[in-house]
Amino acid sequence: MNKLRGVLALLALAALCGGQTVKFDSAALGSVPPGWTVAMTHTGGAPQWEVLKDDTAPSKPNVLAQTSTDRTGGRFPLAIYEKANFTDGTLAVKFKPISGSVDRAAGLVWRYRDPDNYYLVRANALENNVVLYKVENGKRISLVPKGTPTRTYGVKHPVPSGVWSTLGVSFQGNLFTVSFNGQKLFEVEDSTFTEAGKVGLWTKADSVTYFDDFQVVRK
Repeated sequence: MNKLRGVLALLALAALCGGQTVKFDSAALGSVPPGWTVAMTHTGGAPQWEVLKDDTAPSKPNVLAQTSTDRTGGRFPLAIYEKANFTDGTLAVKFKPISGSVDRAAGLVWRYRDPDNYYLVRANALENNVVLYKVENGKRISLVPKGTPTRTYGVKHPVPSGVWSTLGVSFQGNLFTVSFNGQKLFEVEDSTFTEAGKVGLWTKADSVTYFDDFQVVRK
């Protein structure tokens, strides 16, 4: 009963704060869903974002997938959700890494200005770590978790391939809190981008990744 009350309280809070969960079940297969645009940081083969059917989807039947396999190491395919533009809030997404030999990653983007300027947190199934970055003028710079040595690169954490996991981030002012499967991993402080921006999804290089249940809460 207490667990149920907790879930109901979270749902009520999300509603009060303008929260929504974006699913892809009504979008046409093979399409970019309505309200989304495709972009990319750096050059390389064009990204390919499309709605696919997946019998393992957390909310069946469809997922949003990035399926291009260009191996250019520095290319970052982006799917930007055009219906949300705000400064502070919370994002979460369920993701399943499918393949990728250069990279096998899934990311969340916030305070997005353009393909060269935004914040990003990503989970990598090849490196088994979670790292928060800023992309400023096209340069991706990792940000050190609070309370760790100066050159710490994110946090080591298992990121399984072929399995659905949940990546989350909460951002309030200059404080960002990262979670994985509901567990808080670390915090980061940074004041590079302080104005409102869009939100979205991210992959890298030849990562083929499926996404579902994109949760957006504006504070």
